[in-house]
Amino acid sequence: MSAEPAVLAPGDAQETQEPQPSGGRSGWASLRPLVLRLHFYAGVLIAPFLLVAATTGLLYACSYQAEKVVYADELRVPVGNSELPISRQVAAARKAHPEGTVSAVRPSPEDGATTRVLLSGVPGVGADHTLAVFVNPYSGEVRGALEQYGSTGALPLRTWIDELHRDLHLGEPGRLYSELAASWLWVIAGGGLVLWFGRRRARRKVRGTTGRRRTLSLHGSVGVWAATGLFFVSATGLTWSTYAGQSITDLREAIGQTTPVVTASVASGGEHAEHGASSSAEEARGKDVGLDAVLKAARAEGLSNPVEIVAPADASSAYVVRQIQRSWPEKQDSVAVDPATGEVTDVLRFADYPVLAKLSRWGIDAHTGVLFGLVNQIALVALASCLILLIVWGYRMWWQRGRGATFGRPLPRGAWQNVPAYVLVPLMAAVAVLGYLVPLLGIPLAAFLAVDIVLGEIAYRRGKRTYAPVG
Repeated sequence: MSAEPAVLAPGDAQETQEPQPSGGRSGWASLRPLVLRLHFYAGVLIAPFLLVAATTGLLYACSYQAEKVVYADELRVPVGNSELPISRQVAAARKAHPEGTVSAVRPSPEDGATTRVLLSGVPGVGADHTLAVFVNPYSGEVRGALEQYGSTGALPLRTWIDELHRDLHLGEPGRLYSELAASWLWVIAGGGLVLWFGRRRARRKVRGTTGRRRTLSLHGSVGVWAATGLFFVSATGLTWSTYAGQSITDLREAIGQTTPVVTASVASGGEHAEHGASSSAEEARGKDVGLDAVLKAARAEGLSNPVEIVAPADASSAYVVRQIQRSWPEKQDSVAVDPATGEVTDVLRFADYPVLAKLSRWGIDAHTGVLFGLVNQIALVALASCLILLIVWGYRMWWQRGRGATFGRPLPRGAWQNVPAYVLVPLMAAVAVLGYLVPLLGIPLAAFLAVDIVLGEIAYRRGKRTYAPVG
């Protein structure tokens, strides 16, 4: 295919420039140097963040299969003749681990899989984590206990890699790195595509089999094929980022596209009312219909495995039983069950979710590698590998142009001044809106433009103007 840079081409600055006519320029002819400059310098400066994100993302995509091997003793047991009632499995888990309170139960989803009893408030376990006690559903044997994080049931190995990918184990400040990478990935990929499709003749000219031309050809071809996937991971990564993610959430709320939740309140409080609002769920549970009846009621509403039974939050709340299958086809239905009567008080079907809520669910699950299972994870590994190669090739081209000494000459400054007003004004308006919604794109871009203007003005005043005059 091509040799024009598609993504992350920090080495393609000078070689792809063309002399411009002294007369008036077309919109693309005047815009191309700006796109090239942005693509070049954004690639150089953002690539280190993208490299970390791609490497840790690749590790995360592999962690699902690694988890099955590392925790095989906790996750799998020989298939027995019949399963014990859920209440007996929970009792076995509580006997081995009486600390904390039962917050949820994940019954064995398939033959040979263990049941998870999730305990919250366990000393030494983080507030946003639970202690998962693994129980043999056929014998009641406790197979072990591990910390669990998130709705996908991540165990310690995957949790550690997940946090490395998300925030480098630095907490909230560390999330800025991943948001910065996601904010700029689509810009760099899009700039490369625009340059690639905008210069077909140049792509033919730079084809070669050795040296920098070979690197450029590989970079461009792989970049074009990977661009769609890069756009996808950029967009889905932003949906749960700190700042851009909040903008997306606010927008969804404004247009009524938030993810609905099943109503878990029980108006009368049932026979738990005598305990008062401060009564713990575990104290009240001794007088309710029990986990087995709750699960039976959920099954009657069509909730098949895998499911999670969430304990009532207080004396006036219901059990919530929800499907937790994130692989295709997704199972995300949920019901609320009155602890006093065992009656279903509310039903929420995934089919009734708003369109954007469904798209968000599918997008996040595909980004994390669970939507299509192993195929999804292999695709993410391939995409992350492509991004790593694109970054390496981009820096290599930069090095090859400068013979390892000067790293090449910088692109001419002031390219934005050659863009006609009818193109520049709406472009700046769009960038301003986008920068407001995606701050870690807008702020660095504004800083880059400010520095570019100042340096260009200094060079001009010194008689070393580095950009061609308009017209």
